[in-house]
Amino acid sequence: MSLLKNYLLLILLSLILLSCKEKVIHPIPNANSYYSKAIKLYELSNDSAFYFFNKVTTETNVDSLTIAKAYNYMATIQTDGGDYYGAQESAVQSFSFLNKNNREHYSCFAANYNILGSTYDDLKLHELAIGYYDQAIHYSSDPESILTIKNNKALAFQKIKDYAKALTIYNQIISQNINQVEYARVSSNTARTKWLQNPKYNPLPQLLAALNIRRKLGNEWGLNASYAHLADYYTNIKPDSALFYAEGMYQIARKLESPTDQLEALEKIIQLSPAKKIKKYFDVYQHLNDSLQTARSAAKNQFAVVRYNSEKNKADNLILQKDNTEKRYQIIKRELLLASGFVVFIAVSISAFFWYKKRQQKMELEKESAIQENRLKTSKKVHDVVANGLYRVMSEMENQPEIDREAIIDKIEVLYEKSRDISYDQPEHDVQSFEVKISEILTSFATPRTKVIIVGNSNKLWEKVQPNVQYELEQVLQELMVNMKKHSNATTVVLKFEQEENQVNILYTDNGIGMPENKTFNNGWKNTVSRIDGIGGKLTFETKLEKGLKVHISFPVS
Repeated sequence: MSLLKNYLLLILLSLILLSCKEKVIHPIPNANSYYSKAIKLYELSNDSAFYFFNKVTTETNVDSLTIAKAYNYMATIQTDGGDYYGAQESAVQSFSFLNKNNREHYSCFAANYNILGSTYDDLKLHELAIGYYDQAIHYSSDPESILTIKNNKALAFQKIKDYAKALTIYNQIISQNINQVEYARVSSNTARTKWLQNPKYNPLPQLLAALNIRRKLGNEWGLNASYAHLADYYTNIKPDSALFYAEGMYQIARKLESPTDQLEALEKIIQLSPAKKIKKYFDVYQHLNDSLQTARSAAKNQFAVVRYNSEKNKADNLILQKDNTEKRYQIIKRELLLASGFVVFIAVSISAFFWYKKRQQKMELEKESAIQENRLKTSKKVHDVVANGLYRVMSEMENQPEIDREAIIDKIEVLYEKSRDISYDQPEHDVQSFEVKISEILTSFATPRTKVIIVGNSNKLWEKVQPNVQYELEQVLQELMVNMKKHSNATTVVLKFEQEENQVNILYTDNGIGMPENKTFNNGWKNTVSRIDGIGGKLTFETKLEKGLKVHISFPVS
């Protein structure tokens, strides 16, 4: 009631102010100053640039082209931060402020289409990227921009192995009067494309010539690409030279502070290094990859918060505009409608106040819930895909007398590809039978000291189990084995699979130290329980054992 009294007092004070002749004027921020500040911060690679570009889009006293450019810069920042879907959304919003009949808008059209092409390339949808690059070229009139877009388009053709079309574009570019930086880039890409098209082709003269040009010009980004191309070329024919250039790529990528290129260089180094050095580089790779995923997740959350606050401010501005309009109306009509207007104003204002507060609370709760859910989801996927996957690889490396380098590299590559898309719900297409996959997961934790015995894991058992249930079981069993490896000190682990009518039962048993009754479960165990609940199953622990641990898992099948 005290809040309502205070609000009524505020309304009465407003009505008194309305009886005065002076108009209430709210200052409007200078949107152009926001834009200028954002540009300066963007040139300094300052994260606050996104905030000020977003401020430009919320103002009303700014022309549509400036708003479109602000959205374009936001899309560029989001792309650099790995938020590809967010970047696409910002680019599409930029289009809504552009006019195809106004040639002054064409450069912004071209920039938006180029960003869309780049993001689709990053998402490995190269055919879609090529279409957007064509649109970018159509609207671009700047020769240097056209060369950059054409080079992007040629790389997209190269990635889908349409080498002929890629070479046609490179030949068109190199036939023009281009500078040394552009010449080195096109020459190096041309040589690599010809080599990919025909492995017998010798690209070395062109690759080395491009490298020398880039060294003379001090073009560090170009050197990064040259080292990558040379490392790839020498991998199978001269591994020592390939390792030399891979290490050169890693050093220049560190200088450029490019984590993506550092990861690519480390992959090459791990593949080419002697077995005794792999562990050191693998640790660096793991730490860098974890840091990159954390930074990208934080950036995406930051972009989302800025956009949410922007929408909230727009709602506040609408309320403010409504109040100003109501005040002007009351000034004109106060002598004739003061009494009735007072009653109506109180009723409408109270309703609007409670409606707005309720709506504001709902928006805040929904946004906070969405952000928290996204964080939990990302954390869960990092745990499932990266942490447990890496633990399996490390376990295999520890227990194998001789390291199968190619197999380890393949597994690292799979983990790397999964981690790049960890924030997106992209389905996996696994051609391996579930029976074999489960067997490989469980036996990967076997060591000379610890035996893993599997009973009843047959293809027939899994025939009626849906793919989504298989995925959850895969993560549950992997979590059980990781915890066994870390904590149990078991020497024998037995997993028994059986089906009774429309139910599958799994019994896990080990002879380790067991689990105390008052144990506090970590996130991994909590996720395990929630996964079983999610598929309609049950999970129970037998803790009252003299030694060891028993876990019963059961779930229905159709």
